[in-house]
Amino acid sequence: MAKALNQYLGKKLKLIRQDNGWSLDRASSETGVSKAMLGQIERGESSPTIATLWKIAGGFHVSLSQLIEPHPVEDEGVVFRWADNLRHQPASDDMLVAPIFPYDDRYGFEMFELTLLPGYERLSEAHETGVVEHVIVTGGKMDVFVNGEWLELQEGGAVRFAADRPHGYRNLNSGSATFHNLIYYSSKNKTEFG
Repeated sequence: MAKALNQYLGKKLKLIRQDNGWSLDRASSETGVSKAMLGQIERGESSPTIATLWKIAGGFHVSLSQLIEPHPVEDEGVVFRWADNLRHQPASDDMLVAPIFPYDDRYGFEMFELTLLPGYERLSEAHETGVVEHVIVTGGKMDVFVNGEWLELQEGGAVRFAADRPHGYRNLNSGSATFHNLIYYSSKNKTEFG
């Protein structure tokens, strides 16, 4: 599965880069990811971290889900998805990702089920202006870094915050923590992602 995901990511990244008319040098400059790393990803030879994937998405002005998941099949406005069938480890981090609803310009958001394995911690750079995250813990407990401090959330707890500021997630517990993350992109950003 990891190999197939790396192949999909590589093809998608190369397609997005070519659609923009960018060289690897230009893509490196725009994303802050080295030319060598971008080349390895395009060839399916590297499994980047989530932080690297976010840098790439931000540099190209696309959503994270656009890099890792094709659009689901829709039948008369209805889409069925099962997290168990979608859950994978798209990066070298200790996080499992199920892109439940990849970004769709009609709705302005993407929704993930994320599972943080024990010991996972990541501070995220600010996303594009106007991006808002909604986090709902569905299993275990975890900490969310918002407004400069770590706050604990347990199962059933939720938080919404402006993600155009530094934020983060961690699991210092002995068991996994699972949560849904709905990432909303303001109307300003929607035209960039379309």
